[in-house]
Amino acid sequence: MSVSHSPADAQRDRYAVVGNPVAHSKSPYIHAQFALQTGERIDYERLLSPLDGFVEHVQAFHAAGGRGLNVTVPFKLEAHALAHKLSPRAAAAGAVNTLRFDADGIFGDNTDGFGLVRDIEVNLGVSLAGARVLLLGAGGAARGVVLPMLERRPREITIVNRTAPKAHALVEQFEGAAREFGCRLFGGGPHAVDRNPYDVIVNATAGSLDAALPECDERAFGAGTLAYDMMYGAQPTVFMHHAQSLGARAADGLGMLVEQAAESFFVWRGVRPEGAPVLAALRAQLAAQAA
Repeated sequence: MSVSHSPADAQRDRYAVVGNPVAHSKSPYIHAQFALQTGERIDYERLLSPLDGFVEHVQAFHAAGGRGLNVTVPFKLEAHALAHKLSPRAAAAGAVNTLRFDADGIFGDNTDGFGLVRDIEVNLGVSLAGARVLLLGAGGAARGVVLPMLERRPREITIVNRTAPKAHALVEQFEGAAREFGCRLFGGGPHAVDRNPYDVIVNATAGSLDAALPECDERAFGAGTLAYDMMYGAQPTVFMHHAQSLGARAADGLGMLVEQAAESFFVWRGVRPEGAPVLAALRAQLAAQAA
């Protein structure tokens, strides 16, 4: 491999993913592929932060010349509090997964919902415009995707949670945006699920981590339903198996991971990489693990 010593090569911009745990993160691979694809000169690493030392770790990374961070569990709320300026989608989500260090302070963004929408519409070819959407869960993962989904102008979104008040709170938070985008927004406990198939069902619960199914009327799934689990693994999740057994098309959240990373890259560099080839490479890696 030839080595160039031109001044332009002397300095790469530093980025990282910060979390605890973080050793499993695929972000360094993803962003290395984006850098190769776009010609952007960056270094990207993993940053393990103590649970009680997030702010200090971010400040030290910034002081050492870091330009931006991806933020993963459990620090997205702390990142939201640390940012001096928030994007509208980060403000709506109440959480930040992307930090950019600007001359006038720290900019906080949330690209999770964008990643979900892009994966559904571009990679999976399902339009959210005019669709009936069922969102399972009302925690942080769900809150981060409501506004980006509303912006695609679905016909209706129903938010269902085991504890109905949390779903009602999300409906209340986003009812103004729902009116703006001409979308009907409903919420409640598992009983709030319509007994007719939805176009898209998104599992935003953490159930798949424990192989637990969210409570949902089986009649919500049909042959024309895309059942999307935000989780992913080497094997299909229990939610995906369940959806397929009911005749629905199932997808995991690996594409969301790639597409939210592509949007973070764009936030940092002003260049938008293509997620599809990186997603295909990651799929092949997972398939090899499963074999």
